Amino acid sequence: MSDQVDISNLIYEYARLIDLGDFAGIGDLFQRGKIIFKDSEQITEISGSKEIKELYEKTTRRYDDGTPRTHHATTNITLAINGNSAASSSYYTVFQQLDDFPLQPIITGFYEDTFLFEDKKWHFQTREIKVSLVGDISQHLLIPLT
Repeated sequence: MSDQVDISNLIYEYARLIDLGDFAGIGDLFQRGKIIFKDSEQITEISGSKEIKELYEKTTRRYDDGTPRTHHATTNITLAINGNSAASSSYYTVFQQLDDFPLQPIITGFYEDTFLFEDKKWHFQTREIKVSLVGDISQHLLIPLT
């Protein structure tokens, strides 16, 4: 595969893991990197597989099927590769539906990512998550967004 496909697959894998409720998998995805959450009033920076897994467990609601009952759509990916490093930006839209919660977009924003090529493979270095629009996230997150 090409570098562009490999990096895009990492971006899409993050969305799949969240929708599966596989927070240990998200931690593993960032074993060599960190996640930075930015909203209007605060910045949170988390690194380490265990710490990232625990953050998602503490902040994201999962239902009886083990998933958050969401669908993350990642679009508008731009990618710049420079040797063994790369940077990308992309949009995300999170949809959710429950028995008493009709299908709707609940939050949108964008990712700013950096990647490193090490050990013959691309890895996340950083993922900065920025929020643009917030709908009804009451059935998704266990914490309030500021």
